[in-house]
Amino acid sequence: MRTDRFLSLLHFSDGLFPAGAYAHSFGLETLVQEGCVRDAASVEQFLREFLSGSSAPTDAVIVLCAQRAANEKNLPACFALDARLAAMKSAAELCEASRQMGRQMLRIARELLPQSLAADFFAAIESGATAGHHAVAFGVVGGSLDWPPKETAAAFLYAASSVLVGAALRLMPLGQLAGQRVLWNLQPLLDSLAESALDKSESDVWSFAPALEIAAMRHAQLDARLFRS
Repeated sequence: MRTDRFLSLLHFSDGLFPAGAYAHSFGLETLVQEGCVRDAASVEQFLREFLSGSSAPTDAVIVLCAQRAANEKNLPACFALDARLAAMKSAAELCEASRQMGRQMLRIARELLPQSLAADFFAAIESGATAGHHAVAFGVVGGSLDWPPKETAAAFLYAASSVLVGAALRLMPLGQLAGQRVLWNLQPLLDSLAESALDKSESDVWSFAPALEIAAMRHAQLDARLFRS
């Protein structure tokens, strides 16, 4: 992997990248308040289920499909992936979080890569032609910057895990070391899930995370909230 591609992948998957992920817990806040997630072990279990049942088979596969479409300069295919992802995100908070993060990522990509398909995709979002979900945006940027597919999927999944560990640290007295141990323990799973996404197509996308979706739907009714989702 060329150093410039590696650094650009780090740039867009960095936890400090201003896509707005820090403002979302993706249903975790509900589960913490209800006592379902209460310590490092349950945070790790939550993440394993989130990755295996939702983020990897849905978003990571869409990322790689969007990356292939971007490599082929196929903007209509990106629109189709965007529509499919919108249809699969049944919880309004999860859907809106995905759209907000995707739009913000592409807004920055347009400034950094003004002649790329990522800039064209953002223009389509601005015109209302498509929603701009985060996984599609990440894949389009990855295609524009020629990231290797497995590293793209792994970085996307790691970034999602890091966001949720960061949310857990703010929601409970977990401790930084415990949070880092959770992320470290997830490495074999992240590698396996990234590898399994490589040969998948749009027709292979699936999701089964009802508890997460219900938690996201119930989030709006919490008495006090730290996060937007």
